[in-house]
Amino acid sequence: MSAPSRESVLEELREMIAEVLEVEPEEITDTSKFVEEHDADSLRAIEILARVEKKYKVEVPQEKLAEMHDLTAVYDTLAECAGWTD
Repeated sequence: MSAPSRESVLEELREMIAEVLEVEPEEITDTSKFVEEHDADSLRAIEILARVEKKYKVEVPQEKLAEMHDLTAVYDTLAECAGWTD
């Protein structure tokens, strides 16, 4: 099975993360920092991780959580854990 397109996954992640952070999807840019710009706390970070794992049926090691600080980093972590290649 081939990997889904980067653009489609980024848009799905943007919607998912905006819902968790209670902001509009347009406010989540590829590089906006969740903590600094959107007031995310550790519980919201864990919720983002859980939703990513459930939606994409992957397991993301907890130590990767600190690396998932913006949309691009979430995608990169997901792609790595799912075995997708660009």
